[in-house]
Amino acid sequence: MTDYLVRGTAADGFVRAFAVTTRKVTETARKRHNLSPVASAALGRTLAAALMMGADMKNEKDVLTIQFLCDGPIGGITATANSRGEVKGFVENPSVMLPPNQYGKLDVGGAVGHGTLHILKDIGLKEPYSGEVDIQNGEIAQDLTYYFAVSEQVPSVVSLGVLTSREDGSIVCSGGYIIQVMPDCPEEVISGIEQSCITAPPVTGMLSEGGTPESMLETILGPLGLTVMDRMPVSFTCDCSRERVEKALVAMGRNEIRSLIAEGKPVTLNCHFCNTDYTFTTEELIGVLQKAL
Repeated sequence: MTDYLVRGTAADGFVRAFAVTTRKVTETARKRHNLSPVASAALGRTLAAALMMGADMKNEKDVLTIQFLCDGPIGGITATANSRGEVKGFVENPSVMLPPNQYGKLDVGGAVGHGTLHILKDIGLKEPYSGEVDIQNGEIAQDLTYYFAVSEQVPSVVSLGVLTSREDGSIVCSGGYIIQVMPDCPEEVISGIEQSCITAPPVTGMLSEGGTPESMLETILGPLGLTVMDRMPVSFTCDCSRERVEKALVAMGRNEIRSLIAEGKPVTLNCHFCNTDYTFTTEELIGVLQKAL
């Protein structure tokens, strides 16, 4: 199945919803960063959430970033998405390994630990919008649910999941959904959503059985008159390039570039988001210095 995202409404517009399937997105991240299974689950959940939250941005150049600044062994999680269905991200410690949690599942909460969840929205203003809450349990979805309630005052249900292969750690399925109720939503609608969420299978259960973003939303919102408004392909996409890295070198300043040249060795810079290396020879550094003059 191709990775894609859907947006929909229900209950005469009192409910809006997003759902996404991201197996290829998460598998790309796993391969690029050589992620352990628990790191794949943590980053994969965050990438799926970033895609759905990014899809709610209004303008093409708007960018949304989710950051878990945490004290757990994963060290931190960052995911950045735009409104075009493009996402990228990384974890500080991609090789983190932990035993299963008490439910026999990948211990994402244990990998994240405590700290702060930051949401940054760059919508072209002088300063980006910034919201933050304390991490509740590190399970990503619950923390984002708490963020929506506390920081944005939007009652929400966030459900995310990543299933990895026991044989080789590859991604079997990945995705999630976000359901939000608007102001003055009837109480019976809210109660219906709560009951549907209790009885619904987990995200990985639905996707591994051939479920789609549409069918996941139908499971929760079908009785409320779900209308799927649009669909959008999604992908793991990094906008780094050699030219951008060269500009970063120029921005370091002439003295720093001269110090690198004096070492007489090639310099390699790494993009944290996609783990691509860019190497500059001494001769190329001299050319960079000339541009910095």
